[in-house]
Amino acid sequence: MEKVITIPYIEKILLDEETWINLGLVVLKVIVILLLSAIVVRIGKRIIKHVFLVREKSPLAYSERRQTTLMKLLQNILTNVVYFTAILAILSAFHIEVAGLLAGAGIVGLAVGFGAQSLVKDIITGFFIVFEDQFAVGDQVQIGTATGTVEEIGLRTTKIKSYTGELHTIPNGSISVVINFSIYNSIALIDISVAYETNMQELEKNIEGFLQRLPNKYEKLVKPPTYLGVQSFSSSEIVIRIAAETKPTQQSGVARNIRKDLMEFLEQKGVKIP
Repeated sequence: MEKVITIPYIEKILLDEETWINLGLVVLKVIVILLLSAIVVRIGKRIIKHVFLVREKSPLAYSERRQTTLMKLLQNILTNVVYFTAILAILSAFHIEVAGLLAGAGIVGLAVGFGAQSLVKDIITGFFIVFEDQFAVGDQVQIGTATGTVEEIGLRTTKIKSYTGELHTIPNGSISVVINFSIYNSIALIDISVAYETNMQELEKNIEGFLQRLPNKYEKLVKPPTYLGVQSFSSSEIVIRIAAETKPTQQSGVARNIRKDLMEFLEQKGVKIP
């Protein structure tokens, strides 16, 4: 008896022209909502980027680090808001009561509010990171055990790409201490070993003349490096040290170049390197 009632009912629904028309209209509405959302997000991101490009050309104080971070953050917020609105519109297209759903979600939200404390902490910390300019996209930082370049700062997480390619995703609420290598100039320390029979006074004079010419060769140097003198010595060598002030995060490359040029210079001067 149950089959006799059910099969004709299903056949009636499947063969009902009005049912298929309504279903087609719903599918069409969903497609239109998704297309409009994608277009709004794309245009909105371009507008935000254009606004910051105009801001870059203004005579007022400009920080590229801060502008890039704020631009990406606003683009992320725009994307989240637009697609959240699109989800609500799609639910409405399926005749789901959105107001009641939101009210129910509010009650559930109150019930799980204590469990979402870490999420709220992540968002609040993310706001303070951006607006206090603790670090920005493109900065080289160390957060905990993660060291690398900041790829993205979101409301909830920060992404850091290490020098070897790994991507670290860190909840903002867990960030307590940040070492930012990109704000101030860096110092490169170059140690060179020479033999004991080296004339130290002549060596110092030659090195100081050599160092004065380096800023013309390396634009990443802020000023001529400084000869600090003897750093240490052992039974077979004397270690001398040079300090060079460089632009932020450029100390490693500058140190390698200076070390190479200095060794070639000392060989030309007949200084023995153990």
